[in-house]
Amino acid sequence: MHQAVSVPHIVPLDEILPDEPLLMMGAGPVPIPHSVATANSIVINHLGETMNRVIAQVKDMGRYVFQTNSRYVLGVGGPGSAAMEMAIANLVHPGDKVLCICNGYFSRRMAEMVNRVRGEATILEAGVNEGASLEAVERALRSKRYDAVTLVQGETSNTVCNGNLAGIAQLAREHGALVIVDAVCTLSTMPLEMDNWQIDAVITGGQKGLSSIPGVSLLAFSERAWAKKIASRSDLPFHWVLDANLADKFWNQKSYHYTAPVSGILALHEALRLVCGETLPKRFERHLNCSQALQAGIEGMGLRLLVAKEHRLNSVVGIVVPDGVVAAEVLADLSRVHRVEISGAFGLNIVRIGQMGEQSRAHNLFRTLHALGSSMQASGAKLDLPAGMAELERSLTQ
Repeated sequence: MHQAVSVPHIVPLDEILPDEPLLMMGAGPVPIPHSVATANSIVINHLGETMNRVIAQVKDMGRYVFQTNSRYVLGVGGPGSAAMEMAIANLVHPGDKVLCICNGYFSRRMAEMVNRVRGEATILEAGVNEGASLEAVERALRSKRYDAVTLVQGETSNTVCNGNLAGIAQLAREHGALVIVDAVCTLSTMPLEMDNWQIDAVITGGQKGLSSIPGVSLLAFSERAWAKKIASRSDLPFHWVLDANLADKFWNQKSYHYTAPVSGILALHEALRLVCGETLPKRFERHLNCSQALQAGIEGMGLRLLVAKEHRLNSVVGIVVPDGVVAAEVLADLSRVHRVEISGAFGLNIVRIGQMGEQSRAHNLFRTLHALGSSMQASGAKLDLPAGMAELERSLTQ
């Protein structure tokens, strides 16, 4: 037999992966609990009674985490961006006018998706490193009629929080627009009340606040949005896999759509079970306390946070890299010497530390802050590392 392509030389994974796993303290993915990893190792039939029971509980737990009574909680075999695209592809029809509130990279991704499904995106830029103001949003909504509004709750790229989300959603509803929210890095780390705030679609990924694996995501549609834009739609959406009516066959009608990522759904089930066991109020408190303590420690050692407190996202913390220090060198030293991995940024001179799910544990904070300070010093920064560690401890025990 003549082979046009020869067998490649492959290095086994155990020779590629580090001997000691890195502590994942960046903007995601985050560390996952052992029980979630165990669930992810199981394969079952993607149809049948066992899977039906799993799916029913994922939906029940999803309703709790989203804080909605909607029937339309769906999973997506794909990243958070696939859930984002599913929401937009089904709620934005060709010619629909959409106000896209933009604070950074991921909110602009939503605007791009609107254009790709032949909607008409109007971008409302928030201030530099600021959340959108109610006044600016109201002016935009009064200027013309919009079918929908898109925004992020937390802009991971530059660590800005849209703290006026509830008020923006209310304004949008008053002007007859649907509200589509990216909560990929915020769901279960801070309050989001889908029904009470009258939000029409909420998107999240598994790999951040929920502390599950990447590649399996969740979204919820309001019953109002489903009836208005999905159930009554006459033309076919541009995406087959992301067609919400087809997805509904699997998630709510015990029928076939495509082969579901069963291991990932089992992992998501276990991750959601842990969230429900902790309860949202306690989880919000843990995340807030840990993030604020980390921020205090960072500032205590002499580093500066990018975003002012009133606009700051607690789920991902952005730290300005001092003059003369190269961010890539800091990240490399953190990984190589301290076995801690944090994130760079999208063109900004910052590094980012996550505070989502299992990242928000005291032992992870002490290890990460010490590693950050040491690596900054190794790269030439002038810091008071002991003062930062002391401030972290003081804040955690306050």
